[in-house]
Amino acid sequence: MTVTQDALLVRITGGVQGVGYRAWTRGQALQLGLTGWVRNEADGSVTALIVGTPAAAASMLERFWTGPAGASVSDVKEEPAMLDDIPGEFRIVR
Repeated sequence: MTVTQDALLVRITGGVQGVGYRAWTRGQALQLGLTGWVRNEADGSVTALIVGTPAAAASMLERFWTGPAGASVSDVKEEPAMLDDIPGEFRIVR
């Protein structure tokens, strides 16, 4: 049996840097069994690649709206990501 995997590139905007958003994202992703990465962007946003089951990806998209204490999320935009290789873990990248 093949398990369907969603791969999404997500951009989170608002007050999302300087509040532990990347570490929070990694923790949430690990709880949901997602792989991928998260990074801060120069414009103050956070970008994440999430890869996992459709249910886990949908749950993570909902959680992005809340974020960690201190975060003030104004928008969450996702688009399908095309992958050559599926990441084996969830990382914080620079």
